[in-house]
Amino acid sequence: EVQLQASGGGLVQAGGSLRLSCAASGFTFDDYAIGWFRQAPGKEREGVSCIDNYDGFTDYVDSVKGRFTISSDLAKNTVYLQVNSLKLEDTADYFCAARRSRCSLDGIRYNYWGQGTLVTVSS
Repeated sequence: EVQLQASGGGLVQAGGSLRLSCAASGFTFDDYAIGWFRQAPGKEREGVSCIDNYDGFTDYVDSVKGRFTISSDLAKNTVYLQVNSLKLEDTADYFCAARRSRCSLDGIRYNYWGQGTLVTVSS
């Protein structure tokens, strides 16, 4: 059974940092791309970042470039999203997802989804 478990969210002041984790099981992790997505109240889901476990390729949405860093620990079947310099507009429920293909920021391309972890940025 494929499982994706996101964790690491919390309440943080603007300018602060968090490290989100996505622990995966039930599939061959090395063959998959993992994406991070977020959804704020009243807004559509947005692709934030993704990593291709096969070759390490990464991608980011423009609004987080230079502030967020995605990485993968193949030994632990876990993908991390280091989120720095947080802004109020980063407040959202963050989800991770998996697809057995190339990294993409388009959520419709992903087959498996985990539960979200809430990030709340305060002023």
